[in-house]
Amino acid sequence: MKLGVIGGGAWGTALAQVAAAEGGEVRLWAREPEVVEAINRAHENTLFLKGVQLAETIRATGDLAEFGGCEAFLIVTPAQYLREVLGGLEAAGRPLLLCAKGIEDGTGLLMHEVAREVQPESPIAVLSGPTFAHEVAAGLPTAVTLAVEDQALGERLIGRIARPHFRPYLSDDVAGAEVGGAVKNVLAIACGVVDGRRLGQNAGAALISRGFAEMTRFGLAKGARAETLAGLAGLGDLVLTCSSTASRNFSLGKGIGEGARPADLLADRRTVAEGASTAPVLKRAAEALGVDMPIVAAVCALLGEEASVDEVVGRLLARPLRAEGV
Repeated sequence: MKLGVIGGGAWGTALAQVAAAEGGEVRLWAREPEVVEAINRAHENTLFLKGVQLAETIRATGDLAEFGGCEAFLIVTPAQYLREVLGGLEAAGRPLLLCAKGIEDGTGLLMHEVAREVQPESPIAVLSGPTFAHEVAAGLPTAVTLAVEDQALGERLIGRIARPHFRPYLSDDVAGAEVGGAVKNVLAIACGVVDGRRLGQNAGAALISRGFAEMTRFGLAKGARAETLAGLAGLGDLVLTCSSTASRNFSLGKGIGEGARPADLLADRRTVAEGASTAPVLKRAAEALGVDMPIVAAVCALLGEEASVDEVVGRLLARPLRAEGV
């Protein structure tokens, strides 16, 4: 199965490396001409994944028209660009494996819902889980969830991308895989704030636990299954993203906790912290569903500079006492 990878950032490049690990031909689309040139000339993405020598069977291009021979696509563009990019791709009913994590601004749609609108003839699958691109590209052990309603298609896709160091687990809960990936980005900002403000490990652990409760409430309201949210695409990804500065979202929150303005931090980044754009969309979606997500609301207040870190923490701690539960 010849794969096309749409998105030349760190994660797209790492997935191209996985797909090419056993000599398979992979075509990689990147928006930035300098990325295309560096990959084709030096077999390295010097802009987004510097220091990783890429397989020679990866061929980069900036032209979506060159993907006619691909049998399936890994879509790895940032969430807010997914609709635009899919609209320019001639998929012809071929499978789309969505690897972006977020909720579309303006519509509140999950990524698979956007893809179904733009490419209604293509089967949709979702790849999600605890993954730092540099570790995947380096061949370090990684496990992910591949969610798709068509089990036969899922088995075909897994057969194409599974490697000794890259282990996909099959699921049919597409909504669950996507909710976990979207919500954890917002919660990672909150955990970064705790770290940057030096509020302690107790607070960090409590935030992950209560954040997971928020993720579960929202996911169940969106039709996800609890076991999916407790798996790799939910809790697993949450733990990873909320505990390391290798996470763009955690690093953004850490900067806010240290006193920097969110707008300045976001303007200074070439890579995308998906949680910043997802947070207000998630807050609106939760309110529409009647789902209580106080940590998400707190992140929105910080990103919008509506309250200081101390004010937001004070509000969370002053909430009425309640039974733990979900």
